[in-house]
Amino acid sequence: MGNRLSKIYTRTGDDGSTGLGDGSRTGKDSARVDAYGTVDEANSTIGLVLASELPQLVRDQLVAIQHQMFDLGAELCIPGHAAIFDADIDRLEQWLDGHNEDLPPLKEFILPAGGEAAARCHIARTVVRRAERETVALSRQESIRPEAVRYLNRLSDLLFVLARVLARASGHGEVTWNHERRKG
Repeated sequence: MGNRLSKIYTRTGDDGSTGLGDGSRTGKDSARVDAYGTVDEANSTIGLVLASELPQLVRDQLVAIQHQMFDLGAELCIPGHAAIFDADIDRLEQWLDGHNEDLPPLKEFILPAGGEAAARCHIARTVVRRAERETVALSRQESIRPEAVRYLNRLSDLLFVLARVLARASGHGEVTWNHERRKG
């Protein structure tokens, strides 16, 4: 385990740079910092979902995901580090399949609504999608393991399905896009 911070501010970033996990420094506006910073932001939005009333299974899965998101942030912060593996992605797919099998097929687009927990889950989903885009952008500049991108892709899918589950569990139901609202 790395050093624990006893003092939060160090002043080393006052010049617009930040330290990576391997001890090197980079600009705070670098693609790498964008990617792991947005993973951190996504993790925080999952924490916001966890502040809602949730079924225990969903809560347990989201807590496990928060730990993996921290691992993913470390992988992106330490060039060459590996922390997310195929088994992690497989587990997301198993959870996704398990939740999705009880949902009716989608026939309409779902709006980001459906009660507080579902809406928070939609926010988390969109931030995870941004983290995925920024990780892809980083991978165009530097070597990034494909598992990182695949994990974020599956996680956003899982969060979409969980938002559907939570909308139904809350009694609010899913809110579908009304594409005919402008007609007549």
